[in-house]
Amino acid sequence: MTYSTHSRAPDYSIVVPTYRRRDSLARCLQAIEALRFPRDRFEVVIVDDGSPSPPADLVASLDPSIQARLVTTRHAGPATARNTGARLAQGRYLVFTDDDCMPDEDWLWSIDRWTSSDSGAFAIGGHTENVLTDNVYAAASQGIIDYLYEYFGDNSATRRFFTSNNLVVPREDFLSLGGFNETFALAAAEDRDFCERWLEAGNRLQYANDVIVQHAHVLDFVRFNRQHFNYGRGAFDLHRSRAQRGGSSVEIEPLRFYGGLVAYPLRAPRRGRAVFLMFLHLWSQVAYAAGYFLERLRRGWAIRTTKPAPTAGAAARTDDGSMRGAA
Repeated sequence: MTYSTHSRAPDYSIVVPTYRRRDSLARCLQAIEALRFPRDRFEVVIVDDGSPSPPADLVASLDPSIQARLVTTRHAGPATARNTGARLAQGRYLVFTDDDCMPDEDWLWSIDRWTSSDSGAFAIGGHTENVLTDNVYAAASQGIIDYLYEYFGDNSATRRFFTSNNLVVPREDFLSLGGFNETFALAAAEDRDFCERWLEAGNRLQYANDVIVQHAHVLDFVRFNRQHFNYGRGAFDLHRSRAQRGGSSVEIEPLRFYGGLVAYPLRAPRRGRAVFLMFLHLWSQVAYAAGYFLERLRRGWAIRTTKPAPTAGAAARTDDGSMRGAA
């Protein structure tokens, strides 16, 4: 079912997957409604991933000047929901965010400056800020992402990735690459897989620290542990995808990677809780490893490799700018 409040061809299509998080979605839509950007240049595609009560009333309550539609699907996970929204979108660029994110009011203006400043196929990864500053688990989760952005931006360009809660991609290039991999068993690592395939296709990734969304992901220790355990489970699908593309399925990062990850909270302004954050950064890797090896044992230890034929011009490219200090 599709519910639409408007119909016009825009430049940008904001795609928001949602599932059983009505209050979070309401805050997300309020932030989108407050965007300082011409209304005729963007649309909003909300894809409800099989919630018992689709949020049609929230979409209907948006200002009528905003081009908005609600698409309801059977429950199949956020990768499928994002792909569904991308196929139905009308904009030249897909702008992905999540239902627990609130874009800054100049979000689309910042994106527009980037898309107008260069040519060619490049995806933009924005900066995500944890709005729950007093929640140490949310702070640790965001700190880990900040560190990974910085580390892979500086040291391993072919492993650079952007999370799907603040990602901009040209629609036609996104669709021609097949979008997010819907075979991934969990809502984990499909954004990393997409970015790796994007680079392998000869496209660029551009970090943009002025493209900002506020993230409100409520976590406690149990949820934090489950989050990183599931990231580990998702890594099995990522490694299998790498192997099927003819690459090395598993690469262990050097010790300096783990040392930097654990020590990263020492660079944060609130040093008083740094020790506990360091513990959480370390614990995230324990949970990640446990999830990965459990998934590998459950689904078969061997990862079959099918090497594709080499493609001309598929050398990975990335921007040369360092992301140091992005957090």
